[in-house]
Amino acid sequence: MDTLSYKTQSARKETVSYSWFVVDAEGQPLGRLASKIATVLRGKHKPCYTPHVDCGDYVIVLNAEKVLLTGNKLTQKVHYTHSGYPGGQKQRTPAQILEKHPNRLIEMAVKGMLPKNKLGNAMYKKLFVYEGSEHCHQAQKPSKLEIK
Repeated sequence: MDTLSYKTQSARKETVSYSWFVVDAEGQPLGRLASKIATVLRGKHKPCYTPHVDCGDYVIVLNAEKVLLTGNKLTQKVHYTHSGYPGGQKQRTPAQILEKHPNRLIEMAVKGMLPKNKLGNAMYKKLFVYEGSEHCHQAQKPSKLEIK
């Protein structure tokens, strides 16, 4: 009896190669944009994806202030934070967040879609969100990532 044994190749930290991508957030729905970015940060778009290894790529997001929120989410949705002290709960709408820190809305959406552990923190550090259409990562030669 001739048995063939094929072994699945698991990615290791030393064997993973990283790429850089640029995403334009202008006119993109926030949830769809965030889920695509989270997929690229996790590395699920690669054939060598391994759940316990950070094999995702770097993502640069431009025009964060022009992201699209459908329906009445801009004024009716509420984001809560708590300082840990009594009476330390704060609530803000996406309109208030966009007014003060436009890049935080995308960062919060993407971070919520990543694993809640040290590996997720490492993936989140590969996300760079900018307000305008300029970024300082030209030396990495990022390629454009199309979001449909």
